[in-house]
Amino acid sequence: MIQTNPMNNPQILEIIENLKGRRAYEERRASKLGFSSLYAYIEDKILKKKVFEESKVIQNKIEKDNPEKIKKKNSCSCC
Repeated sequence: MIQTNPMNNPQILEIIENLKGRRAYEERRASKLGFSSLYAYIEDKILKKKVFEESKVIQNKIEKDNPEKIKKKNSCSCC
């Protein structure tokens, strides 16, 4: 099994390079949240974003498949 350098994702490296003035803030934030490096923190953020987007797509698909279950609420409580 070939072991690769954990810091080889060009997308994450590009994000870190483009942080500019926010880099110090993001490093403090990563440290505060318990990440060993800024790279690990950014990697985790990207992973969470992908999971959120996938769950949102699944939710939209479910809503499109079952439109009768989603009822529009009326503005008054008497109806």
